[in-house]
Amino acid sequence: MVDAHTTKLRYFVVLAEELHFRRAAARLHITQQALSRHLRDLERQVGVTLVERTTRSVELTEAGRVFLESTRAALGAFDTGVTDARRAALGSGLLRVGVGVGAALELTPLIMDAFRERYPSIEVEVREFPHDSRRGLSGDWADVALVRLPITADDLRFEPLFTEPLVLAVPSHNALAQQDVVTVEDVLDLPITSASDGDPAHRAFWTLQAHRHDPAQIVPVSSLTEEVTVVLAEQAVMLTAAAQARYLPNPGLTYVPVAGVEGSTVAVAWRRSTTDAQVAVFVEVARAVRDASSELIRSLETPPRAVT
Repeated sequence: MVDAHTTKLRYFVVLAEELHFRRAAARLHITQQALSRHLRDLERQVGVTLVERTTRSVELTEAGRVFLESTRAALGAFDTGVTDARRAALGSGLLRVGVGVGAALELTPLIMDAFRERYPSIEVEVREFPHDSRRGLSGDWADVALVRLPITADDLRFEPLFTEPLVLAVPSHNALAQQDVVTVEDVLDLPITSASDGDPAHRAFWTLQAHRHDPAQIVPVSSLTEEVTVVLAEQAVMLTAAAQARYLPNPGLTYVPVAGVEGSTVAVAWRRSTTDAQVAVFVEVARAVRDASSELIRSLETPPRAVT
């Protein structure tokens, strides 16, 4: 009898869907080497070759195609059983989710809908915390939150969802707005906005502190609308996530991609000390939605063009 761990089975399904080791590994948030090792272990357990891999292509063998069909059915039955068992154990309750502006972007309704479908007896309350990088986890309100890393939080755990490119918001008549892309060096000598959040890691990231020899010329702001006003008044530029061009377009602003900087990672966050089963299943649902949304994730992680 074959005793294949469900993790290896899930990795095989993703590889079968992508037929590309790099894309599958990125979707699974593991290395290609780890994925290859798990595949070899699975093939050893099953006793047949499941995947034919050449320098140019990845294809399922006939045995792999048959095994894929059975694996999907088995995982579906297993997941249904787990959900039913947890639903019975959890009963009813309230889960409080803290978010920032935009939350997890287009992934947000997918996560919320999937959670409500699987756990209809649990009420979900969502509250926006635009000025708190911990999105309500800093106080006693949120049980779980959708945050943007990095934040200073040794007491929190994170499940990354995607990493979004950064853009620079400048007035549309500014010389930088005429460029297809700007570099870090283009930004360092300019005053830059920073929200009045006291988190040092959060502030350092959004003011490019890792790239500076001297302190940034920071213009503090207390809200997103104030931040836009400051930029339009040419008092500072604003480093922000690419989605802001979609969520907060302004006829006077241009959002230009920034090269040479790491992106902004959106993650689910929760307290390390929590024993709340509702938090655990929310994280699991978010992870499952992420893993099933590879095309959407790729679109969110693709560097944009300059947007006015």
